[in-house]
Formats: sequence, structure tokens, C-alpha cells
Amino acid sequence: MKKMLFAAVAAACAAALPAAAADLGAGYNYNKAPAYAAPIYTWTGFYVGAHAGGAFGGNNNFNGLALSDNDARFMGGVQAGADWQFSGNWVVGAEGQYSWLSRNNANAVFPGGIVYGNDQRALASITARVGYAFGPALVYVKGGYAYADNRESVTFAGAPVPFLLDHNHNHGWTIGGGAEYMFAPSWSVKAEYQYYDFGDARFLSPAALVPFGTFHNDEHSLKVGVNYRFNFTSPVVARY
Repeated sequence: MKKMLFAAVAAACAAALPAAAADLGAGYNYNKAPAYAAPIYTWTGFYVGAHAGGAFGGNNNFNGLALSDNDARFMGGVQAGADWQFSGNWVVGAEGQYSWLSRNNANAVFPGGIVYGNDQRALASITARVGYAFGPALVYVKGGYAYADNRESVTFAGAPVPFLLDHNHNHGWTIGGGAEYMFAPSWSVKAEYQYYDFGDARFLSPAALVPFGTFHNDEHSLKVGVNYRFNFTSPVVARY
């Protein structure tokens, strides 16, 4: 009797399963779980940010008369720009940058007691840049126009002396490079080296300084910064 009962129950279950599946048929929605898609990064868009670092002058001199105080100075400032990513991983863009400097960097005492001073308060640049992206990472080079907010002076015994240069040190060129990394949607950090060159100048007056030749004004800088990027494509999850 037990064997016959078990056989009857098994036969009933076997007959019920197809019917249950048929009842679920058209009315039951078989949704697959969302499939994960890798984040899609794009460098196309605008950005604004801030930076901090250090700057130091080159080994400049007036015809062998060394300028003092070429130690590194603190610099900090802001930047804004735009990038466009094309042909897969290539990125081109433009950036404007302004950096305040902590103190004067160059002065020279000439024979006879005449003192030249260069109070360089800030550095700025407008550059183009080109880079190659590795997903959230970007390596790049940049170059373009450079500006220095200089206050040059000549004094004797503390009194101002009229002077004339054949070229000021306000306008020049710059070149550099660095790396940038997107660590979160819309946010990136960067590290950058930048060289500024403002050319040679020589005194046309006073007459006592004319024989000392030219003075070359350049700057090296190392900066780290953070950018807030607009039009960043967030990671997406594909559904099937």
C-alpha cells in the first residue's frame, strides 16, 4: 500500500509541474539581473580648479655677477580650461593659469653700491596642451604664452634711481608637462612641471650698469592641483 501511495503522489507531482509552468507562461516577466559595464571616462568638457607648489629662478647673472636668492618660493593659484577627447584616447585642450608667489626672488648689488631688484609677484600662462588618456589617467605636454607680474627697481643708498631696459621681463613663453587622474566623477588631481622664460634684457641707463651686459629671467615650477570637471560621463550599468 505504501509503495502504491508514493507512486500515486509522484505521478501527481509530475503532472502538475508542466501545468504550473504553463500558468506562469506569458504573464511572468523573466528579467535578467543588470549586467555591470565598465566606467566610461571622457576628458571632453570644461574645468576649473586650484593649485599649490613651488617656484625657483634659474642660475641667472649679469655678465658673471650672480643674482642672489634663487631659493624656492611658495606659489598658489587657480586655473580654468577645456579639453576635447578624439580618435579614442587623444586629448587636446587649452588652459589659463594664474599663480601668486610668496616673495621677491632676485636682486644684485653692483660695484659702487647700485642695487637691482626684481619683485616678482605672480606668474601666469595661456597654453595649449595635448595628451593621451589611459581611462581615468591622462599624461600631457603644454606650451604657450607666459606673463610675469614684475616690479623691477634700481636704487642707490636706498633711493630710487631712474633706469631703462631694452626689454622688460613681463612677457615670455612657457612649456611643461604633467599627469592628471580622475579619482571621482567630476573630480581630478594633477601634478605638473612648468618652465617660464622671459628672455634677456640689458640696461640702457644708468651708464654705470650698461657694461654689465644682459640678464636672463626664467622660472621653474612644480605644482599639484585639483580640478572640478564639467560634462564628465559617469559610470553606466547596461541592462539587457
